[in-house]
Amino acid sequence: MQRLLRVSSPSILWLRLALPGIAVAVVLAFLAQSAASELAGGIAGLPKLPISPVMCAVVLGMLWRNTLGVPRFATEGLEWVMRGLLRTGIALVGLRLTLSGASAIAATALPIAVSCICVALLGAALICRLFGVPPRLAVLLAVGTAVCGCTAVIAVAPAIRARNDETAFAITCVVLFGCAAMLSYPSLAAVFFSTTPIYAGVFLGTAIHDTTQVIGAGLIYSQQHAAPAALAAASVAKLLRNLSIVLLVPAAAWFARSQAAASDESAAPSESRGRVQLVPLFVIGFVCFVVLRTVGDALTRGSGLAPDWNVLTTKGQKASELFLICGMTAVGLSVSFTQMWRIGWRPLVSGFLVALLVGVCSLSLTLFMQHLTH
Repeated sequence: MQRLLRVSSPSILWLRLALPGIAVAVVLAFLAQSAASELAGGIAGLPKLPISPVMCAVVLGMLWRNTLGVPRFATEGLEWVMRGLLRTGIALVGLRLTLSGASAIAATALPIAVSCICVALLGAALICRLFGVPPRLAVLLAVGTAVCGCTAVIAVAPAIRARNDETAFAITCVVLFGCAAMLSYPSLAAVFFSTTPIYAGVFLGTAIHDTTQVIGAGLIYSQQHAAPAALAAASVAKLLRNLSIVLLVPAAAWFARSQAAASDESAAPSESRGRVQLVPLFVIGFVCFVVLRTVGDALTRGSGLAPDWNVLTTKGQKASELFLICGMTAVGLSVSFTQMWRIGWRPLVSGFLVALLVGVCSLSLTLFMQHLTH
């Protein structure tokens, strides 16, 4: 019995530390859902505003962080919600897709995703050079915008021996401009792709920085326009971008070595060590759930188990939505306006221009692909 207590004591201690932060995220997520519901019904005689609970969650979290602040006792739990719970919700989005559906979306999204990655990398190189941004920071801004946001920055930073402050700057830019795109691009998608939710999702998946931000934007669009296909398409398009990190990490390392050799200087010692996982577990989980949905649909089709399977997948999708709302609340709570201003105007303007360039490229190419098929 004592041995069992010793083994379980670290888990109990972690739970005690994490529970307050988890409670904060859940309460704010509930408030966000309630606010979205009230606004959608036209509270206090106001016109109906079909605002997504995810948008309310992010905005509420940002307002809370930058007015009342986040108490230190909530940090551990909020970190787990933003990493563990949110990524579980992203993986469960795979239950909305089958392999055939994902393949059809991938065929449309792949040329757009590849083009946006190339535009981001080349555009970042030119823009950062124009504004005098240091080379390593320029590389981090490029891959963070082009591939998968914070994950790409963290993966590439050790390969190019970036300093901690450069990594922090790049991550802050990703959070700032990615969140701005997450909140604004669903409205833009509704203007250009109101009748084609698949293309709306492809646009969101190829234009926005981080995976969590893409899923948030896809969920906002799907909730406000009753178009679940947009969330599935955004997920597949973002998955294609994520996979490119396997090639970009060694390419970034080669670039860093060539830059150091050209200047006859050794790269600055990296302050971030450790093993980097190129393909995140939630991406693998997403693919596994797509396979599970495909196999389940095939095995239960036309049998008495079909209704039970449909109920199970529906519950999985609802759990995914709940996890995403809680996770996006934690994302909002992580955005500090004060920290953003400390970056300095040159990296900030460079990051904004690169993000804008990718957004314009994605929108133009998605409109072109829509024109070809309709």
